[in-house]
Amino acid sequence: MHILLLFTAEKHSLYYIYTALSKPVDLPGIYQFTAMGLLDNIQIDYYNSVEQKKIPKQTWMKEKMQEDYWEKGTQSRKSKEQWFNVNVDILMKRMRHSESAVHVLQWRTGCEIEKQGDEVKFSTGISEYGYDGENFLSFDIKESQWIALVDAALPSKRKWDSVPILNQYTKGYLEKECVDWLKKFTEYVDKQLEHKLFTNCKCE
Repeated sequence: MHILLLFTAEKHSLYYIYTALSKPVDLPGIYQFTAMGLLDNIQIDYYNSVEQKKIPKQTWMKEKMQEDYWEKGTQSRKSKEQWFNVNVDILMKRMRHSESAVHVLQWRTGCEIEKQGDEVKFSTGISEYGYDGENFLSFDIKESQWIALVDAALPSKRKWDSVPILNQYTKGYLEKECVDWLKKFTEYVDKQLEHKLFTNCKCE
C-alpha cells in the first residue's frame, strides 16, 4: 500500500503601510503620520507622529529583535515622516487641491512568498502609492520602472525613473531583502507556536 502525502504550499506576506495626512485632525487615535508592519495581515510593529517611536506589537518581535533594530527603525520612520510631509504638500499644489481640506498620501510596500517544506519561492513584490484613496503610482518589478496611474503622477514617474539605481534598489528590496525578513519573521512565529504547543502539552 502506497500513501501519497501532498503538502500544500504555505503562503506568507510582509507589508509595510505608511499613511500621511496633509494636516493634523482633532480626532482620537488619528495621527498626521502612521506606519505599521503587517505579517500575514497581522500587525507586528507601529509608529505614529506623536510618540515618534517604532514599537513591537507582537511578543515575539519584542523578544527576538535587538534594541538597535528598533532604534534604526525609529530613525527610518522619522525620515519617511519628513518625506511624506513634503510630498503630500507637493501633490496638493500639483493637483490644485485646497489646503483647507484633509488629503491623504499612502504607500504600501512588501512581498509575498510560497513555502513548501524548506523551499521558499518568491511570489510577488509590491510598491504602490495612493492619494486620497485613489491609485497613484505603482512599481513594475519586471521592468524596474514606475507606472503612473493618473496624469498627475507622470512628473514623479519621470523623476524616479531617471535614477535607475533607485529603481534597482526598489527591485532588490522587494525580491531579496523583504523576502529575507519575511522568512526570518515566519521562522520566529513558527518557533513561538512550537514553544506554546510544547509548554501546553500534558503528555506523560
